[in-house]
Amino acid sequence: MPIERYNAAEAEARWQKVWDERGIFATPNTDVRKKYYVLEMFPYPSGRIHMGHVRNYTMGDVVARVKRAMGYAVLHPMGWDAFGMPAENAAMERKVHPKKWTYENIAAMKAQLKSMGLSLDWSREIATCDPAYYKHQQKMFLDFLRSGLVERKHSKVNWDPVDQTVLANEQVIDGRGWRSGALVEQRELSQWFFKITNYAQELLDALDTLDRWPDKVRLMQKNWIGRSEGLLVRFALDPKTAPNGESELDVFTTRPDTLFGAKFMAVAPDHPLAAAAAKKNQKLAAFIEECRHRGTAQADIDTAEKLGFDTGIRALHPFDKTWTLPVYVANFILMEYGTGAIFGCPAHDQRDLDFVNKYGLGNTPVVCPPDVDPKSFVITDIAYDGDGRMINSRFLDGMTTTEAKEEVAKRLEQESAGNRPVAQRQVNFRLRDWGISRQRYWGCPIPVIHCEACGVVPVPEKDLPVTLPDDVTFDRPGNPLDRHPTWKHVKCPQCGAPATRETDTMDTFVDSSWYFIRFTDPWITSAPTDRPMVDAWMPVDQYIGGIEHAILHLLYSRFFTRAMKKTGHVGLDEPFAGLFTQGMVVHETYRTKSGEWATPAEVKIETQRNVRRATLIATGEDVEIGPIEKMSKSTRNTVDPDEIISAYGADVARWFMLSDSPPERDVEWTERGVQGAWRFVQRLWRLVGEAAEIAKSAPAERPPQFSLAATALRKATHQALAKVSDDIEKLHFNVCIAAIYEFANTLSGVIGDIDEHDGANLRIAPDLAWAIREAVNVLVQLFHPMMPHLAEECWAMLGHKTLVAEAAWPVVEPDLLIEDTVTLPVQINGKKRAEVTVARNAANAEIEAAILALDAVKKALDGKAPKKVIIVPQRIVNVVA
Repeated sequence: MPIERYNAAEAEARWQKVWDERGIFATPNTDVRKKYYVLEMFPYPSGRIHMGHVRNYTMGDVVARVKRAMGYAVLHPMGWDAFGMPAENAAMERKVHPKKWTYENIAAMKAQLKSMGLSLDWSREIATCDPAYYKHQQKMFLDFLRSGLVERKHSKVNWDPVDQTVLANEQVIDGRGWRSGALVEQRELSQWFFKITNYAQELLDALDTLDRWPDKVRLMQKNWIGRSEGLLVRFALDPKTAPNGESELDVFTTRPDTLFGAKFMAVAPDHPLAAAAAKKNQKLAAFIEECRHRGTAQADIDTAEKLGFDTGIRALHPFDKTWTLPVYVANFILMEYGTGAIFGCPAHDQRDLDFVNKYGLGNTPVVCPPDVDPKSFVITDIAYDGDGRMINSRFLDGMTTTEAKEEVAKRLEQESAGNRPVAQRQVNFRLRDWGISRQRYWGCPIPVIHCEACGVVPVPEKDLPVTLPDDVTFDRPGNPLDRHPTWKHVKCPQCGAPATRETDTMDTFVDSSWYFIRFTDPWITSAPTDRPMVDAWMPVDQYIGGIEHAILHLLYSRFFTRAMKKTGHVGLDEPFAGLFTQGMVVHETYRTKSGEWATPAEVKIETQRNVRRATLIATGEDVEIGPIEKMSKSTRNTVDPDEIISAYGADVARWFMLSDSPPERDVEWTERGVQGAWRFVQRLWRLVGEAAEIAKSAPAERPPQFSLAATALRKATHQALAKVSDDIEKLHFNVCIAAIYEFANTLSGVIGDIDEHDGANLRIAPDLAWAIREAVNVLVQLFHPMMPHLAEECWAMLGHKTLVAEAAWPVVEPDLLIEDTVTLPVQINGKKRAEVTVARNAANAEIEAAILALDAVKKALDGKAPKKVIIVPQRIVNVVA
C-alpha cells in the first residue's frame, strides 16, 4: 500500500498539543530519580528568535530528551533575560512602554520556541523584569552589602553619551558602546561595585577543576583574571622637579630583571602626580583632557596610538642615583592596574618600544636571546620578550632572567628609604571589581535610600521589591527615574527625614548571574532559593551557549554563586559542571549594485556551467554574492525560522542544524542543505511505513535463535544504538546523525532485499521479521531527540499506544557489538593496494588464500608465486612479490 507523504505542518501542531496537555516535560521537585540539569543560555526577548536560537536550543533539547529516556529526572527550563537598553530604545523610537514591548516580545518568542517542539518545562518560566524575580535579587544585594561584598565608591567609568549610561570595560568594543556604537567618554561617578576581586585567586584556582569546560574558555577567564607576580618598587623623585615636593613614585613591575634597560617612567592621565603637574602646565592639562575621550578597556588601549607628554619630573634609578628617568603622562597607562605607573624598558616590551621610537628616547637591550652574540644584538622595531642571559646590567650580567629577578628583589628588599624597604614582592590581578550601576530605567532598582543625615540606608526587606514606576517618559535621553516627579522622593527608614531613592539600576548581567539557580524553585516567595531544592538540582550538568559569554556572563555567574554561598543561599561554589559553546550560524551575503543588502528570501540563485548567479526575485537585477558571514540584521543575511518551519517543518530545521557541521564550529545555512534534510524526513517516513507492515508479522516473543541475515541486522541495530548513545554524551551530534543515516540505509537494504526476493507475498522468516521490528523501533528512538514530531508519528504508526517521548532508551546488547569478521589492509611490497575481509578467527592459510584471490594481488604477481606473505594477525598483510 503506497504511503502518503509526511505532513509536517499537521503532525507537529498535533503532537505539540499532546505534549502540552499531558505536561510530560514538567519535572516536579518531588521526583526522586537521579537528576540531570540541562540548560541553554536564556534569550533576550528582542521579538523574534533567529537561527542561532534554533541551533542552541535544539542541542540542549537532544540532551534533555535522551537523558529523560535514560531514566533521569531532567530539569530543562526556560526564561527571559528581559531587562536592558533595547526596550528603552524602543520606547523612544516607537513610543511604546518598555514593559509592554518586552512582554509582547516574550509572548511572540514563546510561541516560536513552542513551534520548535522543545521539551521545556514551561511551568518554571521566569522573566528577570518581573518584580517576583527581582525582589529576590534586591534581597541578595542587601545580603551582599551586609557581608562586605558591595561598596560604593567614586570611579572613572566608561560613559556612553548616546545611551547615557555607564558601560563595563567588556561592553566597550573598539572604543565604542557595545549597543549604541557611540564613542565612549571617561567620567568620574559614584558607582556601586560587587567586590569580585575578593575571589580573584579562588576563581583562578577553581578553573583547574572545570574539566568539562572548553580549554579556550578557561584560558580566556584565566587571562581576564590576570594574576601576575612582581615587585613594587619605590622610585625616588628628583625634588627639584617634583611639582609639590612629592618624594617618590611607586611602580609595580613583573620584569624587575630589566631595570637596567629603563628609559622612561610613565603615569596614567588620572594619576595624582599627573594632576599635580597639570595644575602648573596648561598643555599637559589639555593632553590629559584629550585622554579622557577614550574607553578604559585594555583592548582599546593596546590598539591605540601610544601618546605621551613629558611632565618635566625626573625619577632616580633605584640602583644609581645619578641616573635620572623622564616621567611622562601616557595614554596607555591605566590607573586601575598596579599603581597606575610604570618604568619603560623598550627593548623588551613592544608597547614601550613603540613609545620610545615615537619620542626618540632610544633603547638598551638587557636580555640576550640564546645563541645570539651580545656584542651584535640590537633592537629596532620588534622588542624581545623571551628568556635569555642578562647583558648591559652591571652586577646582573650573565644571569638568567629568573636569577636576575630574584637578585633584584633581594637587593631592593634589603635597601631602605624612610625606614621602609625600597621594594617588596607583590601579587596583582588584572581583574577589577564589577561596576553594576547603570543610569537607566529598564533594570532592577538598587534597593538603597540616600539620606543627608544617615547616609546610605538599605531599603527595609519588608518594603521589597522596590518596583519601577510605570508613569515614565522617554522623550529625551537620560534616566527617567532621575527626573520622575515622585518615585525617588521617600522618607528615610531610619530618621524619617526627606530622602531620595537610588536612581541607578543594576547591570543586566546581575539578572543573568543567578537565574539558573532560581529555576530550581521559581515558586518560592519567601526567599531567593529553597536550599534543599537548590542543593538537589545544582550544579547545572550541561550548560550550552555562545563563546562570546566566556567572560561577561560566565565569570560573573561564578562570582555570584560564591557570594550566594557566603550569604547562605546556596551550598556550592561552581554553578556549571559542564559547558559547551556552540558555533555560529552563517550565510552568504548579497548586495545590489546600489550597495544595498538583500535578504536570502529576496534572492534567486541559479547555477550554469558551475557558475552561480544571484538575482533579485522582484526585479531580476543581478546581485553580488558576498562572503559567508554570521547571520546579522546589519548585513540582512538572516533566515526567519518561522518561514523555514512553515515550509519544511521544525524537525527539518532541527535536523539540518545538527547534521551539517560539528556543533562547536560554525554551520552554513543553505537552501540545498535544508532541502536535503526534508528529503531525508520523507525517506524515513516511507522506510518506517514499509517496516511497520513487515513488523505486523513478527512474533511477539523473541525467537530462540536468529539466522545470519537476522543476526547481521541486529548487529547493525545495536552498533548504531551504541554509537549514537556514546556520541550524544560527547555532544557529537553530527556524528550521531551520520550513524543514523548509515543505519537507515542498512535497514532499507534489508527491506529492499525482501521485496526483491519475496515480492508481494512477504514470505519473511519470523526471526527476520522480529529483527526488523526491533530495528525500526530503535531507529525511531534514535532520531526522536532530533526530530521528535516525526518520531511520535512513526511510533504511532508502529502500533505503540504510548509516546516515544516517554519511552525508555533502548538497551545495547554487548554481544552484538563483537564483530565476527575483520577487514585487513593488504600491502604489496610495502604499499597498500587492497583490503580483505575474513573471519576474525581465520587461520593464516585461509587468510593467504583469500589474499591471493584478490585481483590487485593477481595483477601484481603476474602469475608468479609470491616470495613471501607476512600476516600480522588482525592488523595487516604484506605480500612480497
